[in-house]
Amino acid sequence: MTTNLSSSVPAPRTVPAFEPLRVRGARHRLRRALRRGRRAPALLLALTAGALALAHTNAPAAPPPPAPARARPPAAAPLVSAPVRIADAATVRLLRPGDRVDVIAAPNSPLGGETEARVVATGARVAEVPRPGETRSDGGALVVLSVPRSTAAALAGAGVTSQLAVTLC
Repeated sequence: MTTNLSSSVPAPRTVPAFEPLRVRGARHRLRRALRRGRRAPALLLALTAGALALAHTNAPAAPPPPAPARARPPAAAPLVSAPVRIADAATVRLLRPGDRVDVIAAPNSPLGGETEARVVATGARVAEVPRPGETRSDGGALVVLSVPRSTAAALAGAGVTSQLAVTLC
């Protein structure tokens, strides 16, 4: 069997003539948007383009001011443990380790003398409290406070000349 190849191939066709395509650039987008009734987006596009053009034509901005040198926070004073005898043992029973207290000194003076209490330490952290029954016969109790070294010296001096009391912060 012989087949005729020429009868199965279609005849060549010619391409019709057409006008060349013209691609418009970005400059015609605004006009086209206005013609199609999209006024708000077109206005936004025009304002953005104007703002960008002005930003590039202005003189260069002054360099930003140098960042201020960061000052280091003052180093915290190292804390020391200061044993303090508080005059009222009942007050000490209210304290727990971790509490913050102010220590107040009331000078020992005879009745009728002028006495003025003063604050010796503020915001001292209670490190240890006595166990029940560990109080003196005169009613005082020993408490250990964590304070800076200078405050510990003031507490020791005030403990010799005054009766000490605490207030919870």
